Amino acid sequence: MLDVGIALIQAAERSPRAEALVEGARRWTYAEMLSDACKLDAGLKGMGLQPGDRFVSLLQNTSEAALLHWAAQLSGIAIVPLNWRATAEELDYCAENAEAKAVFFQDVSADAAAGSSVAQALPRIGPGAEFDRLLAGDTTAATAHGDINAWSVMLYTSGTTGRPKGVPRTHRVERAAAVAHVAQSGFVRGERSLGVMPLYHTMGVRSLLATALVDGCFICQPRFDPAGALELVQAENITNLFLAPTLYHDLLAVPEFAKTDTSSVRKLGFAGASMTDGLLQRLTAAFKPELFINHYGSSEIYTFTIEPDAPAKPGSAGKAGMNQTIRVVTLGGGPDDLAPVGQEGHIIADLNGDEAFGGYWRRPDADEKSLRNGWYFTGDTGYFDEDGDLFVTGRVDDMIITGGENVSPVEIESTLSLHPDVIEVAVAGMPHERWGQEVTAFVKRSTGLEAETLDAYCRQSDLANFKRPRRYVFVSDLPKSPVGKILRRMLQSGDYQTEDE
Repeated sequence: MLDVGIALIQAAERSPRAEALVEGARRWTYAEMLSDACKLDAGLKGMGLQPGDRFVSLLQNTSEAALLHWAAQLSGIAIVPLNWRATAEELDYCAENAEAKAVFFQDVSADAAAGSSVAQALPRIGPGAEFDRLLAGDTTAATAHGDINAWSVMLYTSGTTGRPKGVPRTHRVERAAAVAHVAQSGFVRGERSLGVMPLYHTMGVRSLLATALVDGCFICQPRFDPAGALELVQAENITNLFLAPTLYHDLLAVPEFAKTDTSSVRKLGFAGASMTDGLLQRLTAAFKPELFINHYGSSEIYTFTIEPDAPAKPGSAGKAGMNQTIRVVTLGGGPDDLAPVGQEGHIIADLNGDEAFGGYWRRPDADEKSLRNGWYFTGDTGYFDEDGDLFVTGRVDDMIITGGENVSPVEIESTLSLHPDVIEVAVAGMPHERWGQEVTAFVKRSTGLEAETLDAYCRQSDLANFKRPRRYVFVSDLPKSPVGKILRRMLQSGDYQTEDE
């Protein structure tokens, strides 16, 4: 197998004059992008970094972030991209944990870089002139590092239940994941991708790499702005969108959506969270896509399953990806304790799959919890239906236990999302003296919608009575992570704003 860096070299050989990268008015052909990536490769080594070393980046989705990622692939120096919103304390932890040799930052992350004692002891490359100096040298010969078992990137998990975990990924698994993304997402030569999912997140990295494999163009949007994203779709003739569900929700909410020409978009893909039935229907009507894919995976193993026609079977995560084997085992059971069809259990994935990581970095405690007998325990719950399709019902830790019954939030959210006056909804279990937990729906609503109306709606649906929310909280917004995941733990801790606040 080839390494990741060779993908850029090959694209430049096949299509040197094809547009490869866009940020605002700045545009790069593949020949130009390869030249700049080679200059950065030389610049990294000029700083004293060597193959096998690691550097941290705290960058938005700019051209600099894309070029730096490619330079790392050519050099054999692993990139450790962090959320540009990271605090100095978070940077301290991750930079020390990753044993980083340098830090790249932008204006938006300058305070963290300045406040981090670990970063202060390392070479720091800031925006503008400092970065441009690395691009001022001569173009080195375009050669890839060649070691498929060397690290390509180390992603850090969000760390919602503790310190972030480093997920080192080799060139071999990164390239396998990118090739699988091309095949499973129906990419064709010349795809034009909206580059808005963060390049510190597996979805953003996959968009960057997969687009290059088909000589396509990566259109940068440094941070998500729904109106700006719509403008890019129209102006840049973007052909595919790969977003978290909440970002799609925000796109449809833009007042100018109906007036925007989105006809160039032929493929929709989503990942990072389940998509409600209501949003599936609205997106299908708005875009009329040729392909609408639910991609279920993680930083540790890029693809678990793929549902290539999400609207046809709402809620289905489909079947195992081309590089993976998936099982559902009984809660608390081992890899061979298979749950019967239709019974909810713990979703696990084969660590022998081509896209799988080899274990967390310097975290034997996390390995012990999640890696067992060659299988990765995802922390997600779900079940297989009679067709062999997987349905993801939530997180093991998100399961609501009310009156002795296990209740998944996802099913309730999908039901409520179909009500025309529900804009967004999240369901969580709140402490209750009698039932243990009370099924509670947090709803962002249209004017006039009342709890009694939603309760009647649930009673008339197929939702079992014990799953029906007993309490409704109307909020101005739902708390979300930087990549759009709804943060149920913040709801459970009371960290949200009601409409009256």
